[in-house]
Amino acid sequence: MNERRVVVVAGAVFDRGRLLAARRSAPEDLAGRWELPGGKLEPGESPEQALVRELREELGVETEPLARIPGEWVLKPGYVLQVWTARLLSGEPQPLEDHDALRWLAPHETDAVDWLDQDRPAVAEAARLLRESERDGARD
Repeated sequence: MNERRVVVVAGAVFDRGRLLAARRSAPEDLAGRWELPGGKLEPGESPEQALVRELREELGVETEPLARIPGEWVLKPGYVLQVWTARLLSGEPQPLEDHDALRWLAPHETDAVDWLDQDRPAVAEAARLLRESERDGARD
């Protein structure tokens, strides 16, 4: 099996118990739907390095990748999506590239936007992790 796979990394960016959603402005067939922001792995980059770079380019923020959400999802032939949870370190996210709107969603609000189909399993897992951390925080 020597087919080349392009890995696309996306960030389930967490801040203050919320998940960041980004609305696509391009390409036309995806415009208006919501996704976890990210982009393609460049040669020589680790997925974590790519995620930090992509979130800096697309949103103007500094983030720290935390853990990979299990699984990967086919975007189109030859392209797979891998999602990492990430913590916002600094900056206020802005839709700089490929997006025209951003929203912070509490765990119970994640169904409020029309996610791209490939992002839905990772969004569901990210929401579960947020709910879990809320419960753990309530126990402290």
